Amino acid sequence: MRRSIDDYPFDPADYPANYEEDELTPISWGVAISDDYDDATPRVVLTVEEVGRAGYGLVGHLDATVARRLRLAIRDALVEVGEDPGS
Repeated sequence: MRRSIDDYPFDPADYPANYEEDELTPISWGVAISDDYDDATPRVVLTVEEVGRAGYGLVGHLDATVARRLRLAIRDALVEVGEDPGS
């Protein structure tokens, strides 16, 4: 089984005003699930790619423990910058 959950194509509006183009790399990300492994355990698949370099990005195959840790890290980062972490 493979199923796409969400993806985010890069938008130049994501960059802060007055950024230097050579300082930031435009990226897109995608989250999916897959159980195509020898142990048949479902994993969260996180793909991060530089815009214009499809197929050359990084792909993480995260078990539930690591996926939860990433979720908590993002939540904590949002709180740290004064944003509502959502639910």
